[in-house]
Amino acid sequence: MKKCCPFYGVSLLSAFVWVICINPSVAQEQNDLDVLKNYWLIHGDAPNSMYKHLANQAFSLLEKRTEKISRLKNADDWLARQAEIKQVLWEILGPFPEKTPLNAKITGKFKKEGYKVENIIYESLPGYYVTASLFLPDKLKKPAPAILFCSGHSAGAYRLESYQLPLLNLVKKGFVVLAIDPVGQGERLQYFDPEKGESVIGRATQEHSYAAVQVFLNAGSVARYFIWDGIRGIDYLTGRKEVDPERIGVHGLSGGGTQTAYISALDERVTASAPACYITSYRRLLESIGVQDGEQNLYRGLSKGIDHADYIIARAPRPTLIMATTRDFFSIQGTRETFHELKDVYTMLGKPENIEITEDDHGHGYTRKNREAMYGFFCKHLSLQASSTEEEVDFCTPEELQKTTTGQLSTSMGGETLFSLNLRESENILSRLRETRELSPVSSGDMLNSIRKISGFVAPSDIQEPVFTGRFRREDYVVEKYFVKGEGDYVIPFLLMIPDVPVNKAVIYLHPSGKAAEAYEGGEIEWFVKNGVTVLAPDLIGTGEMGPGDFKGDAVIGGVSYNTWFTSTITGRSIVGIRAGDVMRLRMLLTKRNEFTEILGVARKELAPVMLYASAFDRQINRIALIEPYSSYRSFVTSRFYYPGFVQNLVPGALMLYDLPDLAATLAPRPMIISGASGASGNYEDPDGIAEDIAVIAKAYNSLEAGDRIKIVSGDMSDKFFDLMMEWIK
Repeated sequence: MKKCCPFYGVSLLSAFVWVICINPSVAQEQNDLDVLKNYWLIHGDAPNSMYKHLANQAFSLLEKRTEKISRLKNADDWLARQAEIKQVLWEILGPFPEKTPLNAKITGKFKKEGYKVENIIYESLPGYYVTASLFLPDKLKKPAPAILFCSGHSAGAYRLESYQLPLLNLVKKGFVVLAIDPVGQGERLQYFDPEKGESVIGRATQEHSYAAVQVFLNAGSVARYFIWDGIRGIDYLTGRKEVDPERIGVHGLSGGGTQTAYISALDERVTASAPACYITSYRRLLESIGVQDGEQNLYRGLSKGIDHADYIIARAPRPTLIMATTRDFFSIQGTRETFHELKDVYTMLGKPENIEITEDDHGHGYTRKNREAMYGFFCKHLSLQASSTEEEVDFCTPEELQKTTTGQLSTSMGGETLFSLNLRESENILSRLRETRELSPVSSGDMLNSIRKISGFVAPSDIQEPVFTGRFRREDYVVEKYFVKGEGDYVIPFLLMIPDVPVNKAVIYLHPSGKAAEAYEGGEIEWFVKNGVTVLAPDLIGTGEMGPGDFKGDAVIGGVSYNTWFTSTITGRSIVGIRAGDVMRLRMLLTKRNEFTEILGVARKELAPVMLYASAFDRQINRIALIEPYSSYRSFVTSRFYYPGFVQNLVPGALMLYDLPDLAATLAPRPMIISGASGASGNYEDPDGIAEDIAVIAKAYNSLEAGDRIKIVSGDMSDKFFDLMMEWIK
């Protein structure tokens, strides 16, 4: 079947739905294969198990932070905590570059009532362009205070009148304001399609999140680029003769509030900071809407003890105004609790008056009350004599604020993108990884222990007895239905398909669509059973009856919730690591039956990495077959487009230590089949890269004189699948 980049798979799903709709008997078969539905009310919320389990992991980390904070008793303790926060933030954001020339160019100027505007493009990194507008009040007689204005998640960024109103009021009161386009917004779309005139990935939160996955694989955070753009924007401001470099403020709402919090935490030049509609707490965030898009999550942030309050503690006791609304989707309860924590910190540091909060009864967005509180706050702390009363302003049109000739950098100036910048870093990381392979094989015990740690894998110490929920007979075999407790407070439903004439072999069969996908009569699983092999087919957490759940978030791409994966990323637990632990539980169940001389593992497509991790950590899985897997994490960072369905089984930070071929190499000399390995897009457009990945595995097998125990089959083998499996199960 032909797969279209970047979101192949829709036609396969449609075909499956079509079969179900036109063939009621198939639909009934699927219902017969349910383990939990209709009868087990206690597990009625099973599809939300993944989110709840990840949230519980986060809550445990937050409790550790609370315990640690409770031990801070004086100003010196808090100053030490502040230094720790800054060090951790620099580490988890990834390395920041040296400052290079901004090469700022004014691409246009125009005059409005009470102010003038200069449209600017500067380079926060060489060839990485930031589009911005500098707003200058009329009649500036001496250097004035300046505000860096950060826009929220909207395609138009600060061109929207809802943003221009507070921005231009600041200008009218005498502030110089630099408004910048966040990457993925305004004139900086990263995946712009000139024919459609829009992003092929989606809105701003999706653009941010799609690129964030690739950065996370390198143990970095895409937030670094947002922060650096802002820091370099402050460099530009402080270099202007109209600006007093000692009086710098930062403000933004929503995604702009995120940027404000980050930049203000890390740039010592920020005197006053006013994040709006963002600051809450991770506990309340996870209890309510869940974590948001790519730049709002830091690599292993929670596991390093970072909560929302810490972005402000990092700058305490410098002035900060938290702007909030009572009906915001960012929990107002979390905002209030965080403010009270911060009030204690600022009091301990002798400046309780420097932490303020303004809130109004409204949804996510600005209100006049909050805007006027912000004007007054900046006037007070940046020493500007002006009224805080809001005034009418002369708005700019989007055309007036256009910096590039075409309206997009990609079609006018080109330049670097998030992908190209990360690719350059990836090439260095991959080069070091290749060198490491030559010096120290990944199969060493120390390396495997490191992989267990980075993947968040926790080996099960014991297993509970499974709960039997039913049985029915088919020709030549029976189907038994069970569930067993998983790693957390959830269960793993599974089918056990037992042949009448067994051959003392069992297969754990993983399918991305769940246990029922190939368990119907005539399905792929039945073929194994008809050949005497017992099959255990589970719904791993997040699949089948166990998912995907209600949580979607603001970054659903190709039907996949990136927000769920981000939840695992900030906790240091990977979804694939959790699932691999559950596969090991299932293997232990099979071993307890004392019926099998061999336990085999078969996994398709998205779940192939799960079986790979499980087998690497569990030597009692005797052989595995990976059907249409992606070949490596390397392919994700070297491909501009990738298939979103693969995301949830990636391991953030993996490439700093290993890649999937290294993990597969640890299975040698156990028999293994890899059939139809693809690149990150799910296609075979990178044969050289795939060949490089496979060569790593083959080398490990050959070094143990076990080359005959690994079979690599290229391309689409769907029509020869059973021939391949017959050879493998012998």
